[in-house]
Amino acid sequence: MSLRALLYRRPTEPLAIQVYFDKAVYLVRMRRHRQARRYTLRIHAATREVVLTMPPRGTIKEAKEFAQKHGGWIATRLGRLPEATPFAHGMVVPLRGGSHRIVHRRGARGTAWTETASDGQRLLCVAGDAPHVDRRVKDFLKREAKRELETASRRYAERIGARIKRVSVRDQSSRWGSCSTNGALSFSWRLILAPHYVLDYLAAHEVAHLVELNHSPRFWRLVTRLYPGFERAKAWLDAHGTDLHRYGLPARRRARGV
Repeated sequence: MSLRALLYRRPTEPLAIQVYFDKAVYLVRMRRHRQARRYTLRIHAATREVVLTMPPRGTIKEAKEFAQKHGGWIATRLGRLPEATPFAHGMVVPLRGGSHRIVHRRGARGTAWTETASDGQRLLCVAGDAPHVDRRVKDFLKREAKRELETASRRYAERIGARIKRVSVRDQSSRWGSCSTNGALSFSWRLILAPHYVLDYLAAHEVAHLVELNHSPRFWRLVTRLYPGFERAKAWLDAHGTDLHRYGLPARRRARGV
């Protein structure tokens, strides 16, 4: 929780409340916001978290009543989200847009790698004990994302004579990439799950911000110069981007019965 949120949260307030609907219990996190004028509910698709925003003078009683009144909405919206796909043996995940089945090879050497089976199926193989499969898959994907995003970003920066301070990858849920005023680029590692042209477009997009730290017509002309036909990648993200956040999440558990 941010420092600002803590300042507006009263010491005796719970961090979350429970909503009961159709014999199930849903956890709702609460937050106060100084600019809020009414109670609002939001579901973060990337994390499956339900958040209730309260106005500064709102009460816990009113918040609970508001959330409970919208229990059906919460259940419906959560039910519409794509099924979570954990990084576990047998699960199929995209890598550079192509489907790969995770195969746990406990006795093998190494950590994680890709290979093609005799039947042509693409595999993402993971060595070690079963409890480490999730972490090793994530580490592998992050390394691949960092390597490819850094290579693409520096290639585009060289074309326009721009200087990159550093390239990093994180698990960002609200944006695919960012560019700081000092030339540091940050990307979501989940871009490695998307087709290669989507990753390339995001690299060109953030490199263009090294010159134009805005989204003006000049910025988009520079993006077009770096990556002609970027509209295809942008359209793919608009249509499928949210789906990338379901990979690596634990399998959705049924809402707890009452």
